[in-house]
Amino acid sequence: QVQLVESGGGLVQPGGSLTLSCVASGMSFEKYDMIWYRQAPGKERELVAEIPASDSRRNYGDFVKGRFSISRDNFRQTVYLQMNNLTPEDSGMYMCKADWVDMKMTHWGQGTQVTVSS
Repeated sequence: QVQLVESGGGLVQPGGSLTLSCVASGMSFEKYDMIWYRQAPGKERELVAEIPASDSRRNYGDFVKGRFSISRDNFRQTVYLQMNNLTPEDSGMYMCKADWVDMKMTHWGQGTQVTVSS
């Protein structure tokens, strides 16, 4: 059974940092593009960062502005999201998604809550 389990969220002050992790199991992790999304109450879900299976390029949402960094460790079947200089606007549920485009297989995690507040 495929599982994606996110962790690392929490309460942080503005200007602080968090590192989110998404650990995969039951899947061929190295074949999947991995994407972080976020959603705040009353707002649409938005793409935060993505890293393809090949790790050939990394894409970020426009709002990231160099503050976040996505990485993956295929041996540990984990994708990370390092977030720096957080603002209250970064608050929301952060979820990871796994996409194996060629096989049209997609999996979602349950998410981890990030709250940026003083």
